This record gives sequence, C-alpha cells and structure tokens, in this order.
Amino acid sequence: MTTNKHQPVGVFDSGIGGLTVANAISKLLPNEQIIYFGDTAHMPYGDKSKELVSSYADKITDFLLKEKNCKTVVIACNTASAAAYELLRDKYKGVVPVINVIDPMIEAIVADDTIKKVGIIATKTTISSGVYQEKFSRRKPSLNFSAVATPLLASMIEEGYYNNDISTAILENYLSDPDLKDIDALVLACTHYPLIKKEISAFFHNKIKIFDSAEVVANKLQWILQKEGLANEQKAHPDTFYVSDFTASFEKTTKIFYGHQIRLELCNIWHGE
Repeated sequence: MTTNKHQPVGVFDSGIGGLTVANAISKLLPNEQIIYFGDTAHMPYGDKSKELVSSYADKITDFLLKEKNCKTVVIACNTASAAAYELLRDKYKGVVPVINVIDPMIEAIVADDTIKKVGIIATKTTISSGVYQEKFSRRKPSLNFSAVATPLLASMIEEGYYNNDISTAILENYLSDPDLKDIDALVLACTHYPLIKKEISAFFHNKIKIFDSAEVVANKLQWILQKEGLANEQKAHPDTFYVSDFTASFEKTTKIFYGHQIRLELCNIWHGE
C-alpha cells in the first residue's frame, strides 16, 4: 500500500480513554483527519493475556489501514503498546509508521538531564508489566525511578469523579507514597490521567515536571509526519469515532475524555468471533 499526506491518522484504544490522545492530536494537528477505534467490546485489556491483546491490536490495525486507508497508526493504550507494538512495528515496517504511548515518553524523560528521579503512576497491569522500569534501566542506568500502581484512578475518571473532594482524597493517598518522595518528574502512564494533570501538579506544588502521554504522543506524531512528508495542510473530512460495542453511557463519557461530546459509530469488526 502507498501512503500520502491526505490520508487519515488512525488511533485506537481498548476503550474510550485514548480519546485524550486523539484530542491532543486534534489540537496540535488540526489539519489531520482522525479515525478513532475504541474496542469497547473487549475492554479492559488489562486483565487479558499478551497474546489475546496482540491479536485484538493486529485486527484493529488491519481495519484502520486496509478499510480506512490510514497513513499511520497510534496505539493510544499502554497495555496494547506493551503487548503489540513490536509485532505491529515489524509487520508494517517500511509501509506505515506505528506509534505507541510508551517509547515517546521514555525518550522525553531520558533526554532531560535535569531529571534525576522520576515517578511512574499507572494501572496495576502496566506497573506489573515492568515495561517502563525495564526501558528506563536500559536507556539510562543512572536514572532513579519509582513505580506506583494507582488502580482506582482510571475508573474514578470514567465515572466523572475528578476535580472534587473524592478525587483529591484518593489522589493524595496515592501521591503520598514514600516511593514518590523527592521525584523531579512524574510520568502519567495511563491515557486517562491527563484529565487530572492539574490536580496532580498542584499536589507537588507545581514544582515537578509532569509528563502527559497524550501531549508527548501528539508531539511525536507531529515530528514523524513532518519527517516522512505526510503532514496534511488542509483537513478534507471530519473525524470519525468507532466503537466495537455501543452503549449510551460510552457516548456520554466521551465528553470527559474529548472535551465535548462526540458521536460514536458502532463498527463491530469481530463478526467471526
């Protein structure tokens, strides 16, 4: 398949949390058309095997590239990035760029020599996978890091419980963990967490660097599109948002992640299951 700058950017996630990434891309690159796919039929990916998540990611990528003619694919999910990125990168090498949410974050941290100790907060699955810890150890052995699982945050955000007394109490409990003492920077290693970035920064008195996966990935995409000559100058078609299973609550929740409500289209690519 050949690619050109007028084709859309494909973005996928296990559900609708990856809309934070899609929103960051839309703001930074307003001329790019986005095709989003949320695999709501199989969410959450965190409790599934690496092999199963890889098979889902492979099928979704196939849909975005072959049926929707995307020029690049962004894996807007930490679990899918850890499980399937290498498979997809190798499969489509020389065909289309595939971007994950983990490596751009690692690159941004290791490039900053002012950071001596970094904290990582994420879901239990991402922390237990050790993916961030392994990459930091390999890329910059001198860097100190601490990883803390924050399992209640994603569901709290999905239910709209943030920027209030409940979320503040839960956040303070997690961020007071002794492992996060004396950090210079904090990695928000879940696509839900950009929505509570201000609260997190305030806890640290706005004195540490907060690395937001949505922002970092959008910047990486911009760099790749420019380098590959694939940056579009004018948006010709509206963004489209697909989910593999539809409920009214999914559509209502999109407002939390995208800033305003969007229309979801049901597109079940799993007929053969």
